[in-house]
Amino acid sequence: MKPIVACLVSAALLAGSAPAAFAGGMGDGAGDGADEVAAAARAGQWQLGALRLSEAWRITKGEGVTVAVLDTGVNADHPDLKGAVVQGPDLTAPGGSGNGRRWGPHGTAMAGLIAGRGHGEGHKGGVLGIAPAARVLSIRVTLENGDPRRARSRPSWRDALARGIRYAADHGAGVISMSLGGGSGAWEGSAAEEEAVQYAIAKGAVLVASSGNDGATENRKNFPAAYPGVIAVGAVDRRGRVARFSNRQDYVSVVAPGTDIVTADGDGSYVVSDGTSSAAAMVAGIAALIKSAHPHLSPYHVRMAIEMGTRRRPGQDGYSPAYGHGVANAALALRAAARLAAPTAAPPRPGPYFGSGPASRTAVVAGMVVLAIAMSGWVVLRSQSRRGDST
Repeated sequence: MKPIVACLVSAALLAGSAPAAFAGGMGDGAGDGADEVAAAARAGQWQLGALRLSEAWRITKGEGVTVAVLDTGVNADHPDLKGAVVQGPDLTAPGGSGNGRRWGPHGTAMAGLIAGRGHGEGHKGGVLGIAPAARVLSIRVTLENGDPRRARSRPSWRDALARGIRYAADHGAGVISMSLGGGSGAWEGSAAEEEAVQYAIAKGAVLVASSGNDGATENRKNFPAAYPGVIAVGAVDRRGRVARFSNRQDYVSVVAPGTDIVTADGDGSYVVSDGTSSAAAMVAGIAALIKSAHPHLSPYHVRMAIEMGTRRRPGQDGYSPAYGHGVANAALALRAAARLAAPTAAPPRPGPYFGSGPASRTAVVAGMVVLAIAMSGWVVLRSQSRRGDST
């Protein structure tokens, strides 16, 4: 990730400020410089238009949905996340706390993309997430890339993701976002993680994961994205082209914005980042919108709605390992979800009877007897008539 100081120079110049005005945190009372940083952050969120969020937000903003962010932890004091975060356990170490400089920059960034609420007058500053009314359940299951503890692997870390998935499912998460992968064991997966995925799906949770960032080199199979039932997300740029780093695999479900993404930083400021992590977080936000609007849809149907509601569907078959089913779109996904949630039309009922309704069985039998007698008499009369004509 790159600090917004370096990546929003053009926005700084437009605002009439030097790049240094973007430095520092975003705490209350930071002054005009902080306001300009927040305004620049919002201006840099190109994904808001690309995903047609203004249209989607007329239906829902994710009310009533909890999104579990399984990551490096989330800074709940970030101005754009205040009141949105519930702190869950730190599964990277017994008794872990949410303090320290290395706590949660990546997780905070993902939470901002999912449920950022902005701040300031009318919430016009800072970053907005895809589902700004959703709640975030932060569960720490991994460490930051720069954390020296990563070099000291512990047995308890190996099943941190599996335990985190189960914890999220047991604590009401409707969506589980996993913008992670790589590292020890991530190229092979594990039985414990796959079982946890199926456990969460059975409890009604939608699981979303990043497809991986080594598409330009090894292009390895990445877990948890490759587990059956997980929505695996690749990345595209502003023009809708698949990013070079985005993994191309047959488990990719959809792609979403993943380059030059402005989001929250762990120290209360903002960063610009590239990666399938950001793309996955946005699709987790779309899943939260669908769960809010249609809470009874199954995880399978939520995934189907996201895949049906894409643009730029590739090729004649509508699928490719690079694009998946196409570029995710919040407004189109909600439309598809509405169609899937519509009750199946009941078969037409028999039309009304003419007159007073069906006759009783007795009346029908009597009528048939009378008809038989009449026909017999007609036959007798016709036979006698023919004999008379022949004489």
